[in-house]
Amino acid sequence: MKAPDIEAFFADRRALDAAAYLELDYVFECGGDPRVAAAHLCSEQSTAQWQRVGVDEDYRPRHAAKIIAFRSEPISALSLPVPGAPAGPLHRVQVTIAHPHGNFGPRIPNLLSAVMGEGVYHVPGVPVIRLEDLRFPEAYLAAFPGPQFGVEGLRELLGAYDRPIFLGVVKPNIGLAPAPFAAIAEEAWLGGLDIAKDDEMLADIDWSPLDERARLMGEARARAAAATGERKLYMANVTDEVSQLCALHDVAVARGAGALLVNSLPVGLSGLRMLREHARVPLFAHFPMLAALTRVPGYGVHSRVLTKLQRLCGADAVIMPGFGERMMVPEAEVMANVRACLEPMGTLKPALPVPGGSDSADTLPRVYATIGTRDFGFVCGRGIFGHAEGPRGGAASVRAAWTRLATQDAARDMERPVKD
Repeated sequence: MKAPDIEAFFADRRALDAAAYLELDYVFECGGDPRVAAAHLCSEQSTAQWQRVGVDEDYRPRHAAKIIAFRSEPISALSLPVPGAPAGPLHRVQVTIAHPHGNFGPRIPNLLSAVMGEGVYHVPGVPVIRLEDLRFPEAYLAAFPGPQFGVEGLRELLGAYDRPIFLGVVKPNIGLAPAPFAAIAEEAWLGGLDIAKDDEMLADIDWSPLDERARLMGEARARAAAATGERKLYMANVTDEVSQLCALHDVAVARGAGALLVNSLPVGLSGLRMLREHARVPLFAHFPMLAALTRVPGYGVHSRVLTKLQRLCGADAVIMPGFGERMMVPEAEVMANVRACLEPMGTLKPALPVPGGSDSADTLPRVYATIGTRDFGFVCGRGIFGHAEGPRGGAASVRAAWTRLATQDAARDMERPVKD
């Protein structure tokens, strides 16, 4: 790419119509001139060839992605071994790119094809690249429904205010028939659980048909609600082929499910968006496939990007890898995902963040202290259903742990001096 061509892919943010562009933050490692590599990154994800041979025209002013922030530094070696990596001087580059969303419109597959597709991960001279973040103008957000219920809607459904929402993954997750499945879920509800949920691996399967499982869970939920005086929800997993999502929604909701679980990356974000348009109950997005795209530092995509996209497509809650060694996710990344659920995003409602992974009453204090807000879901599997005192005792232990934390908060509030 010649010098004049390179400059066409750089712009002053102030000269652009902010409403017409998404902003994308990338970090990449490249060989050769880093400005040329950055220009190629813009070109490949937008205009590529910007004129016909022999015709005096240029599509870049309207259609090109443009670099609006750029920083590079020399490095001695690539952070990852990549076959066919470029030779010559190496650089690590941080860029913010303004991409005109008119190129793809409010269509999730087309958006992903542009900002996470061939034109990003096959840029000449750029073997290592990661999409760190993306930001949408309100004009783009307005085309999406976002969460139907969100944090406040979930709280209203459950009558659970000023505390976390407590969820439990019924265990064993694979193998239980509907009757014993419902029996141990009922015990957990009686112990104080708000939501009993299917595991993300449990489908509409012959030994546990969704129809029968939802019916028995609905009956158990009603009994537990009457016994405790608290509202309860059963969350049914409807993950399946996209063509089956709406039909499974109808079956689950008709039989007694008050919320639905969907593995949003395996079914596709467009599948989640379609289900959101049909749904009458809250949707909880789960994270299978997330680590395959996000775990390697410096490559792929930061998980907060996918959290934002799930919220954009209508997830009322986003279940995400949480704290602790098992999930192998840095605390800062978990918190970035929590913020992606709760921070302002046009007029879209906040989604409930649900960081999880081997949690129990013992881990609740750390999770609460780290998140720093009561707007989160706390999900346990074996921490409730593998508890020595059974599911009722496991759920009660979590609620008791919260009571202790809330009491400590109240005591600290009383000790604070009153300001004049």
